[in-house]
Amino acid sequence: MQLGLVGLGKMGFNMRERLRGHGHEVIGYDPRPEVSDVSSLADLASTLEAPRVVWVMVPSGQITHDTITELAKVLERGDLVIDGGNSRFTEDRPHADLLERAGIGFVDCGVSGGVWGLENGYGLMVGGAAAEVERAMPIFDALRPDGERADGFVHAGPVGAGHYAKMVHNGIEYGLMHAYAEGYELLEAEDLVTDVPGVLRAWTKGTVVRSWLLDLLVKALEEDPVFAGISGYTQDSGEGRWTVEEAINHAVPAPVISAALFARFASRQADSPAMKAVSALRNQFGGHAVQRISESGQP
Repeated sequence: MQLGLVGLGKMGFNMRERLRGHGHEVIGYDPRPEVSDVSSLADLASTLEAPRVVWVMVPSGQITHDTITELAKVLERGDLVIDGGNSRFTEDRPHADLLERAGIGFVDCGVSGGVWGLENGYGLMVGGAAAEVERAMPIFDALRPDGERADGFVHAGPVGAGHYAKMVHNGIEYGLMHAYAEGYELLEAEDLVTDVPGVLRAWTKGTVVRSWLLDLLVKALEEDPVFAGISGYTQDSGEGRWTVEEAINHAVPAPVISAALFARFASRQADSPAMKAVSALRNQFGGHAVQRISESGQP
């Protein structure tokens, strides 16, 4: 099958390689000429044979919107656009309507797998009309992991369902990662435990907490045993925030995901104003010692 792929970053580039390895013809476009197969979106459209299928794999937000708007101008009736980026699900319906006015179909696809997807395959969560999803199934089958389709692919519902499912997936990911991180810190804090990486590695087979994320934590510790070269500053891609917002909208208790999100915010504060206030209050009501900052700026 022939596919146009817009966005050849870390994931898009590997997706192109995996698809080509499965016998598909992939024509990629990226602003960086050293990785791009064509020079523009218009060039991509003219190179592809109608009816076209174009997969958009660019950062969420304005870049995705601008790309889909431009594709609506250069593609033709009967073509199909798949948004495989981390777009917010609320953006999918407007994009589908924009393309529909030009007679172009739309499918949203949440993609999980990161840089390991080239080798392991990608978990895919798709939203859209059944006919449009079926049309792109050869592409989905090549990208997903080997084995039963249902183990790595789901048609989650109509337009927006794929990105909603991926949003919740990423919210869960926040919670899982933070639980492992807290366990790691607790192990490091106890002098009785002399081989923290060994303990974590011993959990990777047979235990109830084994997972791919745990495998990756063990790998990270093998590369840097005390994380000496890594800052604690942690960004959030947006999907954790959206998950918490949806939990509020649906009155669904989500304390673990919420706490993991707020912990990322705390990681960006070199000296937390909130914790300064807590320290001051403890001193006011209980006379507890306050650690002062000297004129040199050190505690």
